[in-house]
Order: sequence, then C-alpha cells, then structure tokens
Amino acid sequence: MDDRMKQLIAVGVSVGTNCHPCLEYNVGKALKSGIDRDEIIEAVDVARAVRKGAASSMDKLALNLIYNKLPMKSSETEKCGCCS
Repeated sequence: MDDRMKQLIAVGVSVGTNCHPCLEYNVGKALKSGIDRDEIIEAVDVARAVRKGAASSMDKLALNLIYNKLPMKSSETEKCGCCS
C-alpha cells in the first residue's frame, strides 16, 4: 500500500473514531503531501457512511435492550475495556 492510500485511510479513521486532533493532523498531512481535496472529501464521506451505519446499529441495540429486555450475551460479563 502506498503512502497516499495510507494517508487517506488515516483521514477516514480519524472521522470514524471522532478524533478531532487526529483529523486536523491527518487532513493537514494529506494536503501537504499533495493529495487532492476531492480525494480527501471522498475518504471523509466513506468514513461518515460507515460511522452512520455503526451508530444506527448501536441505536437499535440500545432500544432493544431497554424496551425488549433481551438477554445479554457474553459481552455482559466480558467488557470491552471502556467500562470500569
């Protein structure tokens, strides 16, 4: 994979993870390296679409757990690391 593709992926990942400092850094680095603004916009659009799909899925899960009281899977006991 070439550096241009890695930089576009870094921009997309920054958007997908909602990391403002990462996005500022990676967009700046992409522009300085000569990547076309349209390509950066495309990377951002792809990341937004992926993030939107994931957020929608999370919203549905939250509502199902609240209203339908679905049995919890193993994730109830195996936490991801963000919970204490």
